[in-house]
Amino acid sequence: MLGLPDHIEACLFDLDGVLTNTATIHAAAWKETFDDFLENWAKRSGEPFVPFDLEHDYVEYVDGRPRIDGVRAFLDARHIRLPDGTPDDPPSALTVHGLSNRKNFLLLERIRRDSVDIYPGSVTYLRELATRGIPRVVVSSSANCAEVLKATGLDALVDGAVDGLVAARDHLAGKPAPDTFLAGARLLGVPPRRAAVFEDALAGVEAGRAGGFGWVVGIDRVGHAAALRAHGADIVVNDLADLLGHGSGPGPE
Repeated sequence: MLGLPDHIEACLFDLDGVLTNTATIHAAAWKETFDDFLENWAKRSGEPFVPFDLEHDYVEYVDGRPRIDGVRAFLDARHIRLPDGTPDDPPSALTVHGLSNRKNFLLLERIRRDSVDIYPGSVTYLRELATRGIPRVVVSSSANCAEVLKATGLDALVDGAVDGLVAARDHLAGKPAPDTFLAGARLLGVPPRRAAVFEDALAGVEAGRAGGFGWVVGIDRVGHAAALRAHGADIVVNDLADLLGHGSGPGPE
């Protein structure tokens, strides 16, 4: 009925792109951050301005990663070296932390201005899990996870969260490392092999596979199903509601 193997006893969900449509807001904030920076960098360095590509750069370097790691990965890909700075750097600072803080500033502006959409199929799926008594936890790299859960009412449908603030407090490596998902499994008191991970990001499905989780579900919102499978998804669906009424099958779709 739930599209899960019989041995699965708990479910761990990424937030952005899986439960909420904030992935589009994140992507827009990343593009504004990097395009402003890259245009300025081109003027300073004399190199051509090559804008941030939502189809490639977002998916490859920042989607699903902790914000600071996304900045580093993208800058490395462009062979740009900036000083790290400190977490207290203002959003205008020409540092890694400054860019990270700039992205977060723009994201919060967009969330407050545009609100956050939730996927109806995800709500249906969470309610079905709750009805059947299957524990649910959110595992997100976002430091704004609690704010988003409360604003959307999703906090009433999950049993807890491991977010960017928890990761920083407990010194957990971000995705594609499995640390945050493993912390989510510990929070629910289940071994990884008996928990399912639900992810839309390549780094997220990698984390689920690296953590030895019993089932990794890829959510394809942007047409990268093949890449999700290649990075470790056991099954790929377009929406969580697609799992209802269907068996999991013997392997990847």
